[in-house]
Amino acid sequence: MRKMKKWFTVGLIFVLAAALMAGCGKSETTSGSSDDPIQQIKDKGKVVVGVKYDTYLFGYKDPKTGKVEGFDIDIAKAISKKIFGDKVKVELKEVTSKTRIPMLQNGDVDMVVATMTITPDRKKVVDFSDVYFDAGQSLLVKKGSKIHSVKDLKKGTKVLTVKGATSGDNVKKAAPDTQVLEFENYQEAFTALKSGKGDALTTDNSILYGMAAQDPDYQVVGGTFTNEPYGIAMKKGNTKLVKAVNKALKELKDSGEYDKIKNKWIKE
Repeated sequence: MRKMKKWFTVGLIFVLAAALMAGCGKSETTSGSSDDPIQQIKDKGKVVVGVKYDTYLFGYKDPKTGKVEGFDIDIAKAISKKIFGDKVKVELKEVTSKTRIPMLQNGDVDMVVATMTITPDRKKVVDFSDVYFDAGQSLLVKKGSKIHSVKDLKKGTKVLTVKGATSGDNVKKAAPDTQVLEFENYQEAFTALKSGKGDALTTDNSILYGMAAQDPDYQVVGGTFTNEPYGIAMKKGNTKLVKAVNKALKELKDSGEYDKIKNKWIKE
């Protein structure tokens, strides 16, 4: 009998200890910030934003100064200030059209503000904010080119674009006989166009205007043949952060600050 009491006591202590440990773990999970992306950002003291370094007017790293600037950069900073105030700094991290979704999913960045078109396929793997800029796909050609619109893209015509963007698929739908060549980023694609490796470069008109501003020998032609609404991308399931970004974006538009930023960079 005494032996049974001993084993009963040991067993009771074990059960109580296990319950206490489980209770502590539950308390930490409940009171912690592991499920709150906004609190996580506050705790680390910075919001990491994925931006382009090669897209003049939107996200561009000046080789002379090393400074990254553009419309997307200013929008990212303004939204961050609305959500976090001045206590959380903005850290910019370079992304490309090909790397931005993997970097978001891996947690390398908290959000992506990088001329990213909202599409049904992308919405399956990331969450988007409301539209923050409306663009449309167009063509960039050298002045004097016989290409004036997407209708002039015939068999044998070489059109340049970048990997990971929707531009390649879009131009193939509009001009099935054209040959599409993809590059890692827009600067590489633009350099290839200038060196004669292609007849036209295609992407969103907003990006192409930036290229034309860099080199007056090139021009945007033909209007737009797609609708490209840009959204700010966040990791799938970060509903609270998405709501906060949308609220900040609305406040920027209502106050007129959005228009000031847009007019600073985009002159159509």
